[in-house]
This record gives sequence, C-alpha cells and structure tokens, in this order.
Amino acid sequence: MLGEVFLKFRQPAVVGEILAGIILGPSLLGNLDFLAPLVNLYSYPSLMLEIISLIGALLLLFITGHEIDLGLIKHHSKSATATAIGGLIIPFASGFLISYLIPDKFLTHPSERLIFSLFIATAMSVSAIPVIAKVLIDLNLLRRDIGQITIAAGMIDDTIAWIILSVILGLIQLGTITFSVATFAVLKVLLFVIISFFTGRSIAKFLVQFIQDKVTSRYKIITLIFSFILFLSAIAQAIQLEAVFGAFIAGIIFSQIPSLPKNALVRTESITFGVFAPIFFASAGLKVDIKALFDFELAYLAALLITVATLSKIFGAYLGARFLAKIDTWTALSFGAGLNARGAIQIIIATIGLSFKVITPEIFSVIILMAVLTSLMSPVLLKFTLSKVIPHESEMKRLEKEEITKGLLFHSLNRILLPVRYRADYEKKMIEAKIIQRLSSKKELNLTLLTVTNESEKNLANDFLEKLSGLFKNSNINRKVVVSDRPLEVILNEAGKSYDLILVGATEKNTQTQKIFNPLVDDLIRMSPCRSLVIQSFGFIENWQPTRILVPSNASLSSKRAAELAFSLSTSHEQEVTIMTVIEDKNDDYNLDIEGNVKERQKSFALQSLNELKKIGETLGIKVNILVEFGSDVENVILNKAKELKSDLVIVGTDVRPAGESLYIGPRVERILNNCSCPVAVFNTQ
Repeated sequence: MLGEVFLKFRQPAVVGEILAGIILGPSLLGNLDFLAPLVNLYSYPSLMLEIISLIGALLLLFITGHEIDLGLIKHHSKSATATAIGGLIIPFASGFLISYLIPDKFLTHPSERLIFSLFIATAMSVSAIPVIAKVLIDLNLLRRDIGQITIAAGMIDDTIAWIILSVILGLIQLGTITFSVATFAVLKVLLFVIISFFTGRSIAKFLVQFIQDKVTSRYKIITLIFSFILFLSAIAQAIQLEAVFGAFIAGIIFSQIPSLPKNALVRTESITFGVFAPIFFASAGLKVDIKALFDFELAYLAALLITVATLSKIFGAYLGARFLAKIDTWTALSFGAGLNARGAIQIIIATIGLSFKVITPEIFSVIILMAVLTSLMSPVLLKFTLSKVIPHESEMKRLEKEEITKGLLFHSLNRILLPVRYRADYEKKMIEAKIIQRLSSKKELNLTLLTVTNESEKNLANDFLEKLSGLFKNSNINRKVVVSDRPLEVILNEAGKSYDLILVGATEKNTQTQKIFNPLVDDLIRMSPCRSLVIQSFGFIENWQPTRILVPSNASLSSKRAAELAFSLSTSHEQEVTIMTVIEDKNDDYNLDIEGNVKERQKSFALQSLNELKKIGETLGIKVNILVEFGSDVENVILNKAKELKSDLVIVGTDVRPAGESLYIGPRVERILNNCSCPVAVFNTQ
C-alpha cells in the first residue's frame, strides 16, 4: 500500500516498502501494547520472515542479473571501472579514518580497533545492488546507460568488498592475516564467477533444452529457474560468499540462453515484484529502532557516520567518473546517487559483524539506520541529478530502437521444429534451410529435425537427418527419428513441447483432394499448438536467396507479423522488403463516394499503417518500400506486383484457428499460392 502511495507521488515504490517496515517495527507501532500481538509476528528476528526476505533478495538479484547487458557493460567498461574505483577507495578510506574517532565504549574489543576499522570501512564501501536495481526499475532507468553503468560499478565494488570481508573474517578466525589467506579469498571469488559462467551456462542451456523436450509439466521452466537460483546461491554460501551473489550470477547465465521462454521470466518477475520484493524491503525497515538514537552521543555518531558514508560514496563515484572517465558533472553525480544505496547488503554485512562480535549492538543499529536512510535518499537524489542530465544521442537512438522492437516476433522465435520426410533428394529442403539460416544469422536458434518412418528405414532416416543437418548453419541441431505409422500425431506431440515455430515445406500437392497443400500439411497447420510457417515451392530452385521479399498487408496483426518475419530474413542493405496494401475498387451504385473522399481516407489509413511497419524495418537497418495500390481484383494486383518486382518470396500472414475438418485460409491466399511466380510463405501467427 505504501509503495502505491509513493508511486502516486512519482517516487519509487521501494521507498514506501522500506517505510512500511519502519512503521510496523520497533520504531513506531511495535511500541503500542494493544498492537503488540500483531506486530510481534513481524518483529526481527523471525526465521520465517528472514527466509521469505532472502527469497525476495535472491529473486531480485536474479532479475537484475538477467537485465544486465554484458555487451553494453563491455562498451562502457571504462566508465564503470572508473566509477567503481572512486566509489570504493574514497568511502573505504573515509570509513577507516572515521572509525578511529568512535569512543571505546562502542567497541566490543577496543584493543582490536584495526579489525573494527577495516570492518566499518568495508560496510561503508558496499552498494546494495537489489535496492539500486529496484530504484532503477521503478524510475525506468535500468536499460539506460546510466543504469547499466551504475549496476556494473556496484558489481565491481561489491565483489571487491566481499573479498575484503572474507579477508577480515579470516583475520578474525586465524588471529593473523597472511598472504595465503588474502590470495585464497580473491581466487575463491574469481573461480566461482569463471566456473559459473562457463560450466553453469552449459549446464543451464542443456537443462532448458532437455526439460522442454522431455518434461510435460506446465511450469517446468519456472521450476528450473528457481532450482538454479537456489543451487548457485547454496554454492556461494557454502564457500562463504553471500547467497545473493550466486543468484545474481544465475541471472546473468540465463540471460545468455535465447531459448528461455519469455512467459517463464514474466511469471518470475510477477512473483518477485508482487510478493517477495516488498517483503524483502519492508524487512529492512523492521530492523530499525529509532529509539536507540535518543542517546545523544549515539545519535551524533550515527549522523556523523551517515554523512561521511553518503558524501564519500557520492563524491567518490563522482571523482572517478568525472576525472578518470571524463563523464559530465551531472551524470557522474547520478552514478554516486545510485551507488549510495546500501540496503540489504549492508544489513547482511552488519549481521555478520554482529555474529562475529566485531561490532556492538549500538553500532549495528547505526549501520542498519545508515542502510535504510541511504536507500531512501538514493531515489530522491537520483531524480534530482537525472533532471539535469542530457542523454547522448546514441543512447536515445538505442532506447528508441529497443522500444520499437521490444515486442517483435523475432525475439520470441527460439525453438523451431522442422518435420521432414526421409528422401534421397534432400536438396528439396534448400529453401527451408535458407529461411532458417537467415533467422539464425541474427540469433542462436535451437532446431529440431524430425522424421517419422518405419522400422526398416530407421537407420537410413538417421543417416538422412545427419546429412540434412549440414544445410543448417549457426543453429543447435537436435535430430529425432520416430518409428510410427501416425506421422501427424507424432509431429503434433513434438510441437507441443514448447516450440515457438513449426516450419513445413510444401513441395507437392495432391490434386485429387480438396486440400490446400496436402492432407498431412493441411491438418498440421490447422491443429498446430504453435505458430506455423509453410513454404510452398514447386521444384528445386538452385542458389535461391530471399533478396526481394513482398508482403501483402491489410493492417491486421497477422500481416504485421508477416512483415516482421520478412525483416528477420533480411540481413543486408542489398536486400529489400516491399510491403503493399491493395485497396479493392468497388462499384458505387448509390454514388456515395463524394469526390473520392472514401478512397482518400482508405489510402491515408493504409499509408499510416504501412509507415509504422516501415519505421520498424528501418530501425532494424532494413531497406523497406511501401506501396498502396487500387484494383478490382486484389490477388491479381499482388501477383502482378510480385512479377514486376521480381520477388524471390511472398510472405502472407494468416490467422488459422482450429475449426471444422478442413484448413481454411481464404480464397485470396489460395489464389496467390496457386498462381504466384515465386515461392510463397504462409505464416500462421495464431
């Protein structure tokens, strides 16, 4: 509720969520006797609440990791490193020096002030990636350059801080710090990251493919995501790193797997931001007891530490970004404002320090208050500094491109099923191969080649699929030979295993039936559980390439998807896509069209729709032509234009729904199929 209130005032919801915990905790409502039975259920420490909060932190870090654009971070590596250096060294030095001003009575062991000072310096150096990520998400900044650089700098700072903390804990346990202890702490983090990225990615990729092929559970991918998060988190914790670090790495790993279904990520985000993340942030507020600050000396110490922590982090990041990376003033200050949030990471460090008796409960309360206040300050400061930032033109173009292309069909095509018959002339599949090669030139695809045969030809079919695999470059090939006398049932069963597209070649037609293609292909399109694409090309076309593509459009969603498919098949400026709308001429028996107003409105509407598609194509760097034609016979206009333009491929979008016993795609599409001078692709987008 408080998150919603703050959203109404154009503030990040995370601010209200933290304040909710403060209100429910010992600072306010926790002091009222008549509310105590209710509030005590949520008082700290509570094992159940801690577990739920940890799950919230893990999920939030996973989503943050999944949003990380490694290519963008690599592009901004200099800025991120420079910001991280300043945002780490200055807070660490400031925290170390200010610790020597803290009276002995606030130290557990005054004789071990060096360890205490190193611990405070480390606690002041960290940045809470979960809080920063939530603030950036609430402010719609995570995909901005500033968001990616802030997260990258926070990653660097926190990695180094955890290494330092590991060294400090080793010093406490061993009583002395040695080169071997420090080296082991550094290598431990580096090895965990390297092994997770390389081995973890291979394992995750294999499991996604295996589960989609073998497991029928509806929510199988969500189960895999949660299992992987907990697995890497458990490993991180087992080697004395923080569990959230493992979840963060898991998010980055899954961001590198294109075949991961988008709906599983949407569901994971819904669970996170609808349930666990608010509890996680509220639990941080629950740990604050403002009453402790009624002690003047402690209040003064808290104010001093929080001021030093805030100023050193903001100006440290500013100095690094401004003078090492030559970034403008307000952008550099924005980095500092974002990194200033300490949040749960500082709370976790404070809890570790209390358990190891490095700090007293009083200092623990101060660090908790620092974590909460800096988290509350961060969005407010960010909004102020960002109002002064002028984004670079390149960034605005990138954001515009992401906005225009974020819902494109191409992003959701990851798993493709190609059913083929065992035959010697496998070159007949050349057109399908070219289509898939074009798609896979822009992203990694998972392609399954499936053939249904009898027992006597099983070995020949295996050899056939192996030879056929050579036509499909840049794709992960999965070959399946199934012995059955029910090919339609086998193909439909396979298509139901989380495929995004089934691609079928229609190289022949049974003229003795009323079927559009042939009985198997017709039934396959009609009953397919996923999108289907049928390529009709009679005979072998040598050296065929879809250089000139024609897409008839009637402003429907299916024709828009057909245009998007055409864009996906265009890989260079030498290729072009023509999108045309044909407005049918009709006899005006009642003379209702006064001075051609209706035709002009029709043309204006058609151009508006076509220009929207053209903008998408040009954003992707594709040459797009748009045409509006009038004619009494729409199909003839399309067929004549295909000849005139010497089109290599015509893509027609349809919306086939399972109804009746026969495939129906409309008489116009059938006429185009039967009379077109080039191959025709019928794309069922439903």
